[in-house]
Amino acid sequence: MTLTLSEARGRAALLADVGYEVHLTLAADQDTFESTSVVRFTCSQAGASCFLELADGAEVEVTLNGRQLPTAAYDGRRITLPELALTNEARVSARLPYVTNGDGMHRFVDPVDGETYVSAYCGMDNAQRVFACFDQPDLKAPIALDVTADERWTVLASGRRLDPQIPGRRLFAATPPIPTYLFVVCAGPWHSTVFEHSGRSFGWHARRSLVTELERDAEELRRVTVACWDYYTTIFEEPYAFDDYHQVFVPGLNWGAQENPGCVTYRDEMLPPGRVSDQARPRRAMVIAHEMAHMWFGNLVTARWFDDSWLSESFADYMGFLVADRAAGFRDTWVDFDAAFLPMAYDADERRSTHPVAPHTEGVTDIDTAYGNFDSLSYAKGNAVVRQLVTWLGEEGFLAGVNGYLTRHRFGTASLTEFVSALGDASGRDVAGWVDAWLRTTGFDTLVVAREAGVPVLSRTGSRSHRLRVTSYDVVDGALRPASTRAVDLGDDPVSLPEGRDRVVVANSHGDTFARLRLDDSSVTAVKARLATVPDPMTRAVLWTALGGLVRGAELAPWDYLDIVGSQLPGEEHGSVFEAVLERARRHVVTRCLPADHVASGLDMLAATCRGALDRAPALTVALVAVRGLASTSRDAALLRCWLADDSTDTGIALDPRLRWDILRRLAEIGASGASDLVEAERRCDPSVAGELGTARALAALPEAAAKASAWDAMFGGEPSNRLFAETAQGFWSAEQHDLLAPYVDRYLAEAPALAARRGQSFSLIVGQAFPTIPMGTDDLARLDGALLSDIPTVLRRAWEDRRDDLALAVAVRQRFD
Repeated sequence: MTLTLSEARGRAALLADVGYEVHLTLAADQDTFESTSVVRFTCSQAGASCFLELADGAEVEVTLNGRQLPTAAYDGRRITLPELALTNEARVSARLPYVTNGDGMHRFVDPVDGETYVSAYCGMDNAQRVFACFDQPDLKAPIALDVTADERWTVLASGRRLDPQIPGRRLFAATPPIPTYLFVVCAGPWHSTVFEHSGRSFGWHARRSLVTELERDAEELRRVTVACWDYYTTIFEEPYAFDDYHQVFVPGLNWGAQENPGCVTYRDEMLPPGRVSDQARPRRAMVIAHEMAHMWFGNLVTARWFDDSWLSESFADYMGFLVADRAAGFRDTWVDFDAAFLPMAYDADERRSTHPVAPHTEGVTDIDTAYGNFDSLSYAKGNAVVRQLVTWLGEEGFLAGVNGYLTRHRFGTASLTEFVSALGDASGRDVAGWVDAWLRTTGFDTLVVAREAGVPVLSRTGSRSHRLRVTSYDVVDGALRPASTRAVDLGDDPVSLPEGRDRVVVANSHGDTFARLRLDDSSVTAVKARLATVPDPMTRAVLWTALGGLVRGAELAPWDYLDIVGSQLPGEEHGSVFEAVLERARRHVVTRCLPADHVASGLDMLAATCRGALDRAPALTVALVAVRGLASTSRDAALLRCWLADDSTDTGIALDPRLRWDILRRLAEIGASGASDLVEAERRCDPSVAGELGTARALAALPEAAAKASAWDAMFGGEPSNRLFAETAQGFWSAEQHDLLAPYVDRYLAEAPALAARRGQSFSLIVGQAFPTIPMGTDDLARLDGALLSDIPTVLRRAWEDRRDDLALAVAVRQRFD
C-alpha cells in the first residue's frame, strides 16, 4: 500500500522544518548497502505520533530523541514514531538491498569490463528505498550527504562537494529544500567531461565502457547545455538555486530522465553505440532542455501533491521542445512532437483511464494512482494545452505569470490555483475560466470543415475555445501548394472560410491546438492522393494524425490506410514524420487491426513502402529510418543476411550495432535458417549491454516452442533486470506467430499480477507494457475482462485497462471492415 493523500495531508499538517543527514556506505561486491539517516523536524502537537518510510530494511535500529524504539516499531515499510516532542531527532540505521528494477539503489555490473555502478533512483516514492524519510513532495527539506565508497569511484550528488580529506569518503553540502523524490547519488568509475560556464562547473558523465560515445558527443552535449542554460537564465527572473550542474548517463533508469537538482540522470540508451540518428539528436536536446526547465519549475517550486505533477511535466515538456528549437538550434522539434507524441495523447483521451490534464486533488488518492497519471495526457496533451495557453495569452504575458509564480513560491510548494492566480495577475485575463474548460475536463474537441454552397465552414464539436491557423491549398502541377493562411478564433459560432472555396482546407495546419481534425470530403480525397506534396512538415504531421484517427475510429479501412502509406510515405522528406507514421502503421494498424492471417501481408506492404523510400535515394535522415523499417518488416532473409555480411545495406548505408541487432531479431522472427548461430556469433563480437539485450530479444523471437518456453522462464521464473525483461518481452511477442503464442495469453494474464506485485511500481508498468501484441478477438477481450475482476496491482491494472480499450477498438475495426 502506497502513501495516501489523507495520510500525506495529516503528516504535512503535523510536521515542519524537516532536515536530513544521510550517510551511505556503498560497496561493489555486496548485495546490500548501509544507510543511516538523521531526521530533524518540528511537530505542532506534543505527544502526537507519525511515521517515517523505509522499505525492505534489515538490521534496522531506530532512536527517537535519544531513546531506542522497539523492533515492533518497524513493519518492513514504515517506522512508527510515538510521543513526539515539539522538536525532534530520529536516527535510523539499516541495511538495504540493491535493486535491478530501477526503483531505489540500482546496482549494475557492466558486462564489458566488470565495473560496478550504483545509483539512487528515487522518483515518486522510492527515496525510502535509500534512506528513512518522510516520502511525500510537500515536506521539502535540505539534505546533506556523506558517502563512503571505493576510492577509485567518482561520486556525484546534488549538493556542493566538500573535501573531508578522508580516503574513500565524500561529503556533500546540504541542498536547499527539495522533495525526497529528487535525492540522488551516482557512484562508480564514471568517465567524465567537465567545463566551466557562467562561473559554474558543468559535467557530463557515463560508464567507462561508453567513453567513445561520450567523447563523440561531448561537444554537442556541451553546446546544447550552454544554449539551454543561457536561455533559461535570461527568461527566468529567479536565479538558478542549486550548486554545480552535472548530467549523468546511467544504466537501468525507468524514467527517460530525472531532474535531480544539479545532478540530472538520463537513460544511457541516449548515448548509443555507432551513430546518433537525426531523430535521436533533437529528442535528446529536448530532454536536456526539459530537465533543465525543472530546475525552476518543479525543483525551485514543487507541486504540493501529485495531482499537480502535470503542471511541472507539461510546462517542462513545452519548454523542452521550444528551447531545443529556439536556443539549441534543432529546427522542427515541434514537427517531431506532433508526429510522434501527440497521437498517443489522442489515444489516451479515448480510454476509460482518461483524466483531466489537471485532475482534482481528491481523485489522486495515493501514489500508485498518481504514478498512472505520468502518461501521455500529462506530458503530450499537457504540452499541447500549454502551447494553446501561450497562444491565447501571448508569450510575454505567460512568462510574466510564470516569473511571478516562481518568485512568490520560491523553495516552497504550490498548486494549480496559485499558478492560475499568477497568470491572471500578470495578464489581466480570465485564466481561471480558460483552465476550467481546458484543464479540468477530459476528451478532445473535433474541428470540422464542411461545405455550404461551396464555401468551407469551420466548426467544432465540444465546448472549448481555440485559437488556430487554417491553411487553404491549390493543386498546382499535381501538388498541394498553400494559397492562404488565416488565424481563427473558434468558439460556439461556426467560422466561414470563403478563401477556401474550390481549395483543399486544413484546419489547425500549424498544430496550434489540441483537437482532432475532420476534413471535408473533397479535401480528404486530395490529401489521400497528394499528402506527400504538402510543403510544411508540420501540416503533413497533422494530416497523418487525422488519418490515423480515422482508422482507430473505424471510419477508414486498415487496408485503405496502408495503401495511403504505401503511396505517400515514400515521398516523405522529414525523418520524424516518416518514422512516426511507419511505427504507427506497424504497431497499431497491422498488429492490432488486421486479422492474424493477414498480418504478414500488411508487413509486406510496409516493407515495400520502406524499399520505395530507399530507392528514391532520399536524404540520409529518411534513408536511415527506411532501413530500420525494412529491417523490422522484411521477409527477405537473403537481403538481410547480405546486409549483415557486408555490414552495409545495398544502398551503401553502414550498419550500426543497433541496426545489426534489429536485423538479427527479424531473421530469428521469420525463422531464417541458422538464425540462432548468427545471434550467438554476434553476441561474441558485442559483449556490451546492447549485445546482451539484443541477444535476449532475438532468441525470444525464434518461432520455436523451446525458444518461447526458455524466454518465458527468463521473464517470469527469475529476477531479470527491468531492461532484460522488457527486451525479452519485445522479442517474445510477434504478431506473425499467433498460433504459437496464443496459449501464452492465458499464462500472461495468470502470472503477470504476482510478478508485478513482487517487483514493484515501475516494474509493474513494464509488465503491463509486455501485454500480448498478437491479433486478439472477442474471446480474448472476455478473458481480459475476467482477469480485471481479480485483485491486481494498481499500476498493472491501469496498463491492462488501457490495453483492453485499445483492443476493443481494434476488434471493432476488424468487425467493421471484414
